[in-house]
Amino acid sequence: MSAARTHTTNYVDTFIAVAPDTKAVTAAVPPARDAPTVAQIQYEMLVDDPYVHTSDDVVHASQGQRRGIAREEFFATGQPCLRTSPLVKTYGWGLHHDAQGRIALYAVESAEYRELAARADLTQLQGMRSSRR
Repeated sequence: MSAARTHTTNYVDTFIAVAPDTKAVTAAVPPARDAPTVAQIQYEMLVDDPYVHTSDDVVHASQGQRRGIAREEFFATGQPCLRTSPLVKTYGWGLHHDAQGRIALYAVESAEYRELAARADLTQLQGMRSSRR
C-alpha cells in the first residue's frame, strides 16, 4: 500500500498582493463574530506571530482544524492557497512569505507593502478575484 500524497499551500520568497478587485484602500481587522471566521483565525495567527506560521499552518487552522479535520487528512487532497484568503480579497492585507515559507501581514497602505510589491527578488502574486460580478 502506498503512502498518501500530501499537498501543500506553502510559498517561499513570495509576496501576495491584495486582489485586483478589492474595495479595500486601507487594511482592516476582520470583525469579531461569536464563532471565529476564516478571516479572524488567519488574521489573529498572523498579526500576533509574524514570520512564525506557514501557509499550511494557517490554512489548516482556519479551514480544517475548525471543522475537526486532522492535518494529514486535510492535506491528503489539494486545498486553496492564501491567494483566496479574505485577508487579501476583502480586508486589504498583503502576505509576505519568507525564505522558510513563514508569513507576515502588511497593510495595503503601508510603505512596507509597497516595498515588498516592488521587489524583483520575490515571486509576485495577487489575491484571487472575487467570483461575484
